Amino acid sequence: MPEFVGAVDQGTTSTRFMIFDHAGNEVARHQLEHSQILPRSGWVEHDPVEIWERTNTVMQNAVRAGGLQASDLRTIGITNQRETTVVWDPRNGRPYYNAIVWQDTRTDKIAAALEREGHGDVIRHKAGLPPATYFSAGKIKWLLENVDGLRQAAEAGHAVFGNTDAWVLWNLTGGPNGGIHATDVTNASRTMLMNLETLDWDDELLDIFGIPRSMLPSIHPSSDAEAYGACRTSRPLNAAVPITGVLGDQHAATVGQVCFAPGEAKNTYGTGNFLVLNTGNELVRSRNGLLTTVAYQFAGSPAVYALEGSIAVTGAAVQWLRDQLKIISTAADSEQLARSVEDNGGMYFVPAFSGLFAPYWRSDARGAMVGLARYNTNAHIARATLEAICYQSRDVVDAMEQDSGVHLDVLRVDGGVTANDLCMQIQADVLGVPVSRPVVAETTALGAAYAAGLATGFWRDTDELRTHWQESRRWEPQWSEERRQEGYAGWKRAVERTLDWVRTEAG
Repeated sequence: MPEFVGAVDQGTTSTRFMIFDHAGNEVARHQLEHSQILPRSGWVEHDPVEIWERTNTVMQNAVRAGGLQASDLRTIGITNQRETTVVWDPRNGRPYYNAIVWQDTRTDKIAAALEREGHGDVIRHKAGLPPATYFSAGKIKWLLENVDGLRQAAEAGHAVFGNTDAWVLWNLTGGPNGGIHATDVTNASRTMLMNLETLDWDDELLDIFGIPRSMLPSIHPSSDAEAYGACRTSRPLNAAVPITGVLGDQHAATVGQVCFAPGEAKNTYGTGNFLVLNTGNELVRSRNGLLTTVAYQFAGSPAVYALEGSIAVTGAAVQWLRDQLKIISTAADSEQLARSVEDNGGMYFVPAFSGLFAPYWRSDARGAMVGLARYNTNAHIARATLEAICYQSRDVVDAMEQDSGVHLDVLRVDGGVTANDLCMQIQADVLGVPVSRPVVAETTALGAAYAAGLATGFWRDTDELRTHWQESRRWEPQWSEERRQEGYAGWKRAVERTLDWVRTEAG
């Protein structure tokens, strides 16, 4: 009997394949970055063909690195950057355009028009999402309106849509030769096209965006032994390994952090930050700028819902220090540089490069450094960048407590930025609650593996998964309440300075 489970983690900056054993321990991995295509200010694209080729390579190399055969894998799960939109020709697998990434803001006029025309409340009620550049439907509409011949192709059945989970799945299962065009409820819940109550594409929402239903993948539970087929035998693994789990990345991290009970929450620190609170089978509609979404659904069980606070730029701000400002050589250098000063020196950095997401939802905002004095140095900029990650998370935690009435006792964290001990200490200080990092910090891939393994009986149930979770480190708050409130008040003033910078049709 195969003893391992694999997970494709198709992220914003890279794709990796990880292999886990029955105890949830990492056995092997391989990871490759892909190109970030920036044609204009606010536009962010990826090459879908490059992503597919990277997926092939990392799967093959991870199996080889672990000294394994494909037959050693019981099953495979897929997790992915959500909302990033691919439209391709199912006859040959050729994309009609580059993937439009979730960070892209070219659809701001579409989002503004939806509000102006009175569709905003319908979208919020049915899809749980505000009209925003973040989500897939506006990107599909833009493609249909701007790529020559695409609408005609879509109406003829020669153009299909998927977020990157559906694109990878379709290619893994055969592509033009019988590939399965499917997605799961978590990815579908990020499109502005799925009704959260019916868990199906909604005709009224499709009409609002002018999107043919025939373009869309079928929707299935996140953990399902039947829906997603198997890898084709020719490539990449030369074996028909079943694919039995699909989850958007933040939902996968929620499963990987075993947040299976209402009131449990996790915060993932990656390119952006994503705080997810399990609300159980209850659909909680936010009044404070959060998203209502599907946390996960296991086959044969009702959907579990969540409130989510999505923050566009956190780890990406550290990358900006490295790649654009060039004040650090590696992302890890930000910690040492920031430690060389005791505080932010009175300055704040709001990295609203793509506008502000939760809880503000202001596409007119742009990044700003405020409170600068001649005294400030690169070290203060590095410190303010780490603080920006933490203050943005506090914005979301405060909104989440107002919506749910749940006060966090501890914040479970995961993702690459959690390797920065100073940032995690600042997070505990800013929130005033302990911050806990698990032994396996790569919970996104782990959650996809868990979903796939549950569907095949590799793991018995969620109670068994809970026994795998172990704390690696905990940070306790050290700031006084006075310092905490004073720092946060300064942050709120800084956020105000970023607003109304870009003129949109709405303002």
